[in-house]
Amino acid sequence: MVNKSTTNGVSDPNLENKRTKVTLTNSGVENARGTYYSGAYTSVGYDNSFNLNRFKENFKINILSESANELVFEMIGIDAPIANALRRIMISEIPTMAIEKVYIINNTSILQDEVLAHRLGMIPIKVDPRKFNFKLPNKEYTAEDTLIFQLKVKCEKDSVTGKIINETALSKHLIWVPTQDQEEMFPNEEDRPRPMEDDIPIMKLRPGQVIDIQCYCEKNIGREHIKWSPVCTASYRLQPVISVDKSIKGDKANQLLEKCPKNVFDIEDSGQVVAARPLDCTMCRECIRDPEFEQNVKIERVRDHFIFSIESTGALKSREIFQEAIKIFIEKCNIVEESINKLVN
Repeated sequence: MVNKSTTNGVSDPNLENKRTKVTLTNSGVENARGTYYSGAYTSVGYDNSFNLNRFKENFKINILSESANELVFEMIGIDAPIANALRRIMISEIPTMAIEKVYIINNTSILQDEVLAHRLGMIPIKVDPRKFNFKLPNKEYTAEDTLIFQLKVKCEKDSVTGKIINETALSKHLIWVPTQDQEEMFPNEEDRPRPMEDDIPIMKLRPGQVIDIQCYCEKNIGREHIKWSPVCTASYRLQPVISVDKSIKGDKANQLLEKCPKNVFDIEDSGQVVAARPLDCTMCRECIRDPEFEQNVKIERVRDHFIFSIESTGALKSREIFQEAIKIFIEKCNIVEESINKLVN
């Protein structure tokens, strides 16, 4: 008979450890694959099927650190496929604005037109993409789907001081050209479209060289091209769990501390070694290279405890990127639910 009270996990400690953790050894990673089959533990009285009440009880999100362009948080109580789906959505399915069309009026620099156009496309544009529509193919540009920037730089040599002016074309030279009622869309100066940073080098120029370009920004997603991705990085790792045997004391304890390059371990007043900073662990396994310590130090990762790190390019704040990813994920779930209902009915 299957025990429906499943909050305490599998009764067998070894089996429960394999179900909930990934183990790292000198030879590699053990038990990396998760078990999602509902009847996998029926013989020991555990129902492994999805339970909504259990999910609500266990699911948690805790923010570890946050700034405008970087967010680190832990998400507890989900499976790897869900975590990876959120990661992929953040990378490739949240729309931003990026330079798509480049009209080169004059380019006397040494940089080829196509290379210059590619470099311009990779400059992150600071503007809220939610204010714009996706541009339809073969349609004229409008204020609702397009932003225009002008890049006009001439390198000159001061006849008096001999100083070279505009030796480097920078992203600050990209000037927004409002069309129609776009100025009304951005009444505040700080919200107006601009490159995320002013000091991104575009190219080097020599005296007499000129670039005169018009750039058209469109809304799209990173799946189409990485320049539309809102993140520099969006990654996750599993929560480390490091346990040290009580027999490691004295000189051995000091040796273990010296082995760790990330200073994860501390020695308590009792002489016992503890992993005081487990989040700093990179799983380099230096602490278990020596066979003497391999049997006394156990390195594991919790299978359903994810540490997410989101670094924004600047178009959207990191918190907004995660919020938008959740909305898109819900939309995808609704589509799947509707499709299943159609098949059933």
